[in-house]
Amino acid sequence: MQRGGVDRCGKKVVLSGGTGFIGRFLEKRFSEMGYEVRIISRQEGHVSWNDRDGIIQALENAEMLINLAGKSVDCRYNDRNKREILRSRTETTEMLGEAVQACRNPPSLWINSSTATIYRHAEDRPMTEDAGEIGSGFSVNVAEAWEKAFFSFPLKETRQAALRIAIVLGPGGGVMTPFTNLVRFGLGGPQGPGTQMFSWIHIEDILGIILFLRDREDLSGVFNCSSPHPITNRELMRQLRKAMNVRMGLPSPRWMLEMGAIMIQTETELILKSRWVIPERLEQSGYRFQYGTLEQALDHIIHTKAGGTRRS
Repeated sequence: MQRGGVDRCGKKVVLSGGTGFIGRFLEKRFSEMGYEVRIISRQEGHVSWNDRDGIIQALENAEMLINLAGKSVDCRYNDRNKREILRSRTETTEMLGEAVQACRNPPSLWINSSTATIYRHAEDRPMTEDAGEIGSGFSVNVAEAWEKAFFSFPLKETRQAALRIAIVLGPGGGVMTPFTNLVRFGLGGPQGPGTQMFSWIHIEDILGIILFLRDREDLSGVFNCSSPHPITNRELMRQLRKAMNVRMGLPSPRWMLEMGAIMIQTETELILKSRWVIPERLEQSGYRFQYGTLEQALDHIIHTKAGGTRRS
């Protein structure tokens, strides 16, 4: 079965935490498809997280709830940020579960974000949903708690799917901004050892997977949301330099990354952890990736403006 794309005028989708890179993209695309899009966030003009009745009303008769809420992990892992990273995921998920239970006509599908970093650092073999090994440490603990909160609700009328999302690539934002800046300023070589695996997914395939799961009512549970062709960090930077027509790129050794992470208030785990994730369940179920290889993805991203149109 191919990606969905049917116009469903009159349908409603609810995006919680829908003001980030992925959320803005989904809001635009679902609106173009004729959906009424309701957003739950802490920003003005949206349904407030403090308005329980408003959340329930937004969810009534919705076709889908897509939960993307959570503090960005692009920060230093001090005690305060750790608490907020965990709380912002588990508490919002629990609030949504209680709201779904309170609905007279709840969403038929609830898709909840998770993360591919739930698996261990892997350079020896890929991680699938069935054969993958759960890792250890703070990020893994957060992912486990997030999924536990999501699946703790016995929802008879709402199908549930958790997406273990890899690094999301797309035009106009996300990780492509710092990656392209590194290449532009001559630092587009391998980062750290360069052997760590880089699992990624194009933002268009995030939408494609959501539509695929919408139409496949027999599917639920956990899904690796990642391209079937992960690559090493070294190959990532080589292909990025090629796409940007930059011949040379200096490497960034681990010590340099550690110093830089402190300066820009982030963590090197985002670069140095080897994420080798394969979307086994999606492929076995018949999903076909629009951007399966990094070369295809970068060709689209580098030559597309932030608004989504190809440069002439």
